Amino acid sequence: MRAKLDPGPLRHAAAAGMTMLLLGCGSTPKESFYTLSSAPPVESSTAAVSIHVSTVSLPDAVDRTPMVIRTGPNQVEIEDFHRWAEPLKTAIPRVLAANLSQLVGGARVSSGRQGGTPADYRVNVEIARFESSLAEGATLEATWTVAGKTGAPVQGRTLARVPSASVDHAGIASAHSRALDQLAREIAAAISPPHATPRPAARGG
Repeated sequence: MRAKLDPGPLRHAAAAGMTMLLLGCGSTPKESFYTLSSAPPVESSTAAVSIHVSTVSLPDAVDRTPMVIRTGPNQVEIEDFHRWAEPLKTAIPRVLAANLSQLVGGARVSSGRQGGTPADYRVNVEIARFESSLAEGATLEATWTVAGKTGAPVQGRTLARVPSASVDHAGIASAHSRALDQLAREIAAAISPPHATPRPAARGG
């Protein structure tokens, strides 16, 4: 004669397992999204020039939506719950264009892939380092070229190290925005020095 199993403990174990599963699902971290921003507007004179900022090249390691945080000389963490709200290849030209429109007073500035867009100056940027660290802030290293309708193109290199105002991901986004402001100021000086509007340097650059 077979002994009958008491289903009570099995039911309790299944219920406990389901409870743990539901609790686990309920504790999933919420995704946070961050944007790069241009510097505040400044008073500027009118400059009858047009500028086009082409698409920007980025290292493959950071060309992604999740933030890539450097945690050591040879180690990074990909933060799936801390993401850029738009692709960096779109955000960086947009911010540079907005900054240049302020720095080169009154300039008409466009950005993106419109290769045929008429412009007095065309800007190409190649970013070698776009590093983020909760402890150290943002590091931006870029080479750039400004090509006018006449004369030889002007080439330059920008290295900006900007500490984060807060030890969090929002602080990193702000630090990168200030680094891009430094990049824009150096490009603006190459585009049209007489029209470039002075602006205090980004701290930590």
